[in-house]
Amino acid sequence: MSTSTVKLAIEGGPPAVRSPLPPMYPGGLRIGREEEEAVLEVLRSKRLFRYYGPTPGPSKVAELEREFAAFMGAPYSVAVTSGSAALICALIGLGIGPGDEVIVPAYTWIASASAVLAAGGVPILAECDESLTIDPTDIERRITPRTKAIIPVHMRGAPCDMDGVMAVARKHGLKVLEDTAQADGASYRGRRLGSIGDAGAFSFQFNKIITCGEGGMVITGDREVWKRAVMYHDVIGGARNGIPEEEILPGVNFRMTELQGAVMLAQLRKLDALLADMRRNKAMLKATIEDVAARKGITFRKENDLAGDAAICLVFYLPDAARANTVAEALQAEGVGASVLYRPGHSDYHVYPYWTPIMRQRTWHPDGGPWRWHAGEVRYAPDACPRTLDLLGRAVHLDISPDLSNENIEELAEGLNKVLSAKC
Repeated sequence: MSTSTVKLAIEGGPPAVRSPLPPMYPGGLRIGREEEEAVLEVLRSKRLFRYYGPTPGPSKVAELEREFAAFMGAPYSVAVTSGSAALICALIGLGIGPGDEVIVPAYTWIASASAVLAAGGVPILAECDESLTIDPTDIERRITPRTKAIIPVHMRGAPCDMDGVMAVARKHGLKVLEDTAQADGASYRGRRLGSIGDAGAFSFQFNKIITCGEGGMVITGDREVWKRAVMYHDVIGGARNGIPEEEILPGVNFRMTELQGAVMLAQLRKLDALLADMRRNKAMLKATIEDVAARKGITFRKENDLAGDAAICLVFYLPDAARANTVAEALQAEGVGASVLYRPGHSDYHVYPYWTPIMRQRTWHPDGGPWRWHAGEVRYAPDACPRTLDLLGRAVHLDISPDLSNENIEELAEGLNKVLSAKC
């Protein structure tokens, strides 16, 4: 029977998705014997702290740093407690400080902008393009004499236009920090994301592709950036890493534990398989709706490097927000876990108008804060990046789990084709 003659679930018909879908915790659902054995090894040694314990032995965190750097193609790495800590340490490593402007995309988790504030800098919003990553052309429009860095965010697993970003950065002498929190292991033109700019920041929070519940990593090809990051992440990180006493700067404590390091070593060794499974599943599902998408004027998210995409999601655009919401609602009724990426009035810290503490320039002390240290006036407004809001408001998003079965994909395809045929 043609999908056009099947009654939609939202209108009382049977839902297309009848089998349970796996939750979107890629690495989390792959936790198994390898992670268990790694954690038990650490527990049995009673050596939970990286630098010492009751018995001597090698550090799991140090081993993770070496393997992660080699995997990503960078000479230096620093393991930290979270993705936010990775961003902050990387910014400190790059020399960002009071009043420096750092350009961030209008669509990213709020931590990308909050990290700039933590370093004493001022986040400046830039538009995204149809890839839902930062638009290099708009970056150039936002540059002032106070601009010091750019944070391209490889949002929802997809690589930014790094050729465009790096060209703008080189032209204006700016540092580039890749926020790779949602794209562990993805690549751009054959290079792993995070290794292209001056530094890369990664997250191992539970929603991320590989995970130890919480954690992060900084990578860089610049020894001076590494030295500053390693000193900042550990109050005595300079001494522990052989940095001369006359160069040591005060730090804080963003050290990763040995238990986290053990889990992450096992997870890192599963990363390529996770990416391969997500890429296969996304390609299969996308292929099933390409015909109806072409007939109905539906466009897919722009791919800056299709082969390098982590493939954690499928995103397509409807002509307007009203139709996007109608389609998403009908897909949800079919059991397809679809959503629209921006709905006015529905708070989401991934979308800049809802970064309330930043939009209202709140500070921890009435006499301090980066905006007071800034030489010029910075204003944020809900309509500052209209193109980004338009794209997000028309974007329908589906998670792509690596653990989707063929039956799951067939049922998702059935639901998608039913709804797109009837509602577009």
